[in-house]
Amino acid sequence: MMGNILITGGASGLGRAVAVAVAKEGGRPLVLDVAAPEAGTDQVAGGDHVIADVSDREQVERAVRELAERAGGLDGVVTAAGVDACGTLSDVPALDWERVIRVNLLGTASVVRAALPYLRRSGGRVVTCASTLGLRAVSDATAYCAAKFGVVGFTRALAAELAGQVGVTLLVPGGMHTNFFADRDERYRPGPDARLNQPEDVAATVLFALGQPAGCEIRELVVCPATETSWP
Repeated sequence: MMGNILITGGASGLGRAVAVAVAKEGGRPLVLDVAAPEAGTDQVAGGDHVIADVSDREQVERAVRELAERAGGLDGVVTAAGVDACGTLSDVPALDWERVIRVNLLGTASVVRAALPYLRRSGGRVVTCASTLGLRAVSDATAYCAAKFGVVGFTRALAAELAGQVGVTLLVPGGMHTNFFADRDERYRPGPDARLNQPEDVAATVLFALGQPAGCEIRELVVCPATETSWP
């Protein structure tokens, strides 16, 4: 049984795909997102959600506590919430640049910190979502690369810190068919011929990590299209 899995960014994209997959495996998806999940989604029946901005630590702490207490604990956490602000360092407004760090990196840490008491009790698991741009830097992505490189370092250190207590997996996905690219300038979107992964396929790898037996750790997973240009 998958158990109670808290998913940030679970209202759309990869997070939503994970929530649906958790429900199909008999688990209870607990969605924390700045937006509510789509109404009438029978695949996530039995789940729960709280609206909160992961860039705000106090909102995160309240939301995690509320979801965990209503569900009777947590068995896993998946940090899929993410934003981007493309452009050169001098062109991206400072507040937009800093929000990328707050959501992707600081939000990840805030959620995991708030969930740790519950995960220690259950011997649960954490799956953090980095990016292939957390391993390879490119121009016009200083905020995103800084945040995702940070997630990589945070997760590797967390795995060492929680070894034997809480399972920790670093997910490194490449491009996916989601709305992540929708609001970007045309030059920062994948081309019409780009081959991207389906979020449902990446979600299946998340469930694989969450479903490992106690003592068996999937430390890192790189899941990208065969023609991904940002890896290796």
